[in-house]
Amino acid sequence: MDYYEISFRYESSIETDTISDILASELGNTGFESFTSNEKGLTAYIAVDKYDKEILNDCLENFPIPGIIFHHEQKLIADCNWNEEWEKNYFRPIRIGNECIIRASFHPEENGFRHHIIIDPRMAFGTGNHATTYLMLCEMLTSDLQGKELLDMGCGTAVLAILAAKKEASRIIAVDIDEWAYNNAIENCRLNHVENIRVEQGDAKLIKDLGTFDYIFANINRNILLEDIKHYEPALKPGGSLFMSGFYKDDIPAIEKECDNHGLSLLSFTEKDNWVAVKTVKNTGTDIP
Repeated sequence: MDYYEISFRYESSIETDTISDILASELGNTGFESFTSNEKGLTAYIAVDKYDKEILNDCLENFPIPGIIFHHEQKLIADCNWNEEWEKNYFRPIRIGNECIIRASFHPEENGFRHHIIIDPRMAFGTGNHATTYLMLCEMLTSDLQGKELLDMGCGTAVLAILAAKKEASRIIAVDIDEWAYNNAIENCRLNHVENIRVEQGDAKLIKDLGTFDYIFANINRNILLEDIKHYEPALKPGGSLFMSGFYKDDIPAIEKECDNHGLSLLSFTEKDNWVAVKTVKNTGTDIP
């Protein structure tokens, strides 16, 4: 599948990182899948068959922060060129203390880490470079997953599912709606020699047929999460935990309200670069219709 690479630059007194974070969130709601930021702005990727110039222009014209002048240019990225683009320009090893290192197969090995994960990301989002993935990795590293059943929704590269396997979760299902991500997740599971991860392509409607879980990790975006919380709750065992990320601190009240509507209590949140990850728990004895 071919993708468009669209590079955005801004004229504004507001910090570039702030604009890039909000722009990535807005573009994620219009079909864009992957993002990389730098000191000049944001580079975003969207499948050719999903790109709509009018929708993009409308997104920029209705940007939540007024007064910003956007400049953007696009180029075609062929399927066969993606790994080379990542190797040359984007993907750097991610290190979380001495607990975990995430690197690509073209990076040299490094010692001194408890968990080693190899991710060849291609076009799929989720290497740990973005704050939301980093936050979810940190939440997973502090959770006791041994012998637990876990669902990774919006799995992207399957980096969370792979870490869960290395932390000895017993049954893991990784789900993504995108065909590219689905194929990449399978490839990365093979690279890491993990055999207890089942990868599925689809959306939250699949969940009802997947059984129940001790943990659900969903790193998507605000609007999809608000729509899908009603699917997550029935799939959690009583007392099970749902972790969500892909939204900002200001979005927590809306997320918490929807959780309350479905028998989930928000326990805590972590924050990085204004992005957050929340931990919720299924109330025991609740029977939500």
